[in-house]
Amino acid sequence: MVALVWIGAALTVIGFAGLVWSIVQVARARREALPDEELRDRVRRALPLNLGSLFVSFLGLMLVLVGVILAG
Repeated sequence: MVALVWIGAALTVIGFAGLVWSIVQVARARREALPDEELRDRVRRALPLNLGSLFVSFLGLMLVLVGVILAG
């Protein structure tokens, strides 16, 4: 069960890194003072990364929770 905790922690870190990366991409686009349509396009392209990273992080946290419950 300890392996579940470590795998879950790794997935959580990967998901968190993806979230940070999507935030950085959108922040860069906003700093460039792009026209409205191009800014929307960049945010639209960052959205799947954001949602996928959130899902991976969620799965990792669930694995950590299951591992802790089963180990206890």
